[in-house]
Amino acid sequence: MVINSLKLTDFRNYESLDINFDSGTNILYGDNAQGKTNILEAIYLSATTKSHKGSKDSDIIAFGKDEAHIRTILEKDNVETRVDMHLRRNKTKGIAVDSVKLKKASELLGLLNIVFFSPEDLSIIKNGPAERRRFIDMELCQLDNFYLYNMNHYNKIINQRNHLLKDLYRNPELKDTLKIWDSQLVSYGNKIIERRIEFIERLNEIISSIHRGISGGRERITIKYEPNCEADKLEETIAASYDRDIRLKQTTVGPHRDDMSFIVTDSDGKSIDIRKYGSQGQQRTAALSLKLSEIELVKKMIGDTPVLLLDDVLSELDSNRQNYLLDSIGDIQTIITCTGLDEFVDHRFEIDKVYKVTKGKISDN
Repeated sequence: MVINSLKLTDFRNYESLDINFDSGTNILYGDNAQGKTNILEAIYLSATTKSHKGSKDSDIIAFGKDEAHIRTILEKDNVETRVDMHLRRNKTKGIAVDSVKLKKASELLGLLNIVFFSPEDLSIIKNGPAERRRFIDMELCQLDNFYLYNMNHYNKIINQRNHLLKDLYRNPELKDTLKIWDSQLVSYGNKIIERRIEFIERLNEIISSIHRGISGGRERITIKYEPNCEADKLEETIAASYDRDIRLKQTTVGPHRDDMSFIVTDSDGKSIDIRKYGSQGQQRTAALSLKLSEIELVKKMIGDTPVLLLDDVLSELDSNRQNYLLDSIGDIQTIITCTGLDEFVDHRFEIDKVYKVTKGKISDN
């Protein structure tokens, strides 16, 4: 799978952009705040319907404009597909695939598989559980329509149940209606938990050898899924949490509070949870291993390569981790942003296309 071209209109600082990509390695370089990451954001939107920054559509549209457009041409098995995305300041976005309008934005997920790696991802191990859940959900939603369906319904039920919990303060007689939502919460929640367990198991099969390579064979890593509640106990645990949920005005039990831990074992057999006790080097090695494992997992699950987006991440890695990452890219289409080309000078690394980005304009190098 590759992206052949990207066209932007009134997107961030791009009044107009039309760029073609090579199927190999593409470099976008330039000073900070010139628009390099905005190109990756547009690709991310074309794959996931959302900004990796969490930005609203209205914040993405160029200042003084009411709408923006993204056109992405991707290719799989020698067949081109066109994705058009229409961002509107006061309306929901419109999406079309080969001129056929999608009824729901979520229908786009899975068409273009990407792996996005930014400096912020290097902190996924030490940061809060919300980021680790987001990693699981974003990958599974791209790969598994059934998971996406369950996740969308689960999130809607959580929102409705939380609204009800807030209303109970003024209308306590509504308490019995909690049970209406709970049966659905349990049904969708169980399916999410089961799928996450499978995901972590498959991830562990891949990450072990990658992490061993990056650490020079000195460490072994295991990812452990930490469900907030076991699937077979979800119903009774939700029921037992009624009083606490009402007091806190939110749902305190369910997969929306799950986490995962990263256990590293050294050559002496000593194991630690690196979320809490790992050095920054161990946490960064684990984060890099996680991202490279994500690439391999996508390959296995879809039978094709994803598109790799590296957003100024090379400057955040030491030479050992940087070289390991670049050596691992192989046959995958990669789009890299950086401030300069120094990272590649001493590396025997084939670069297929180079663009310089300056104030929302690009030029061939």
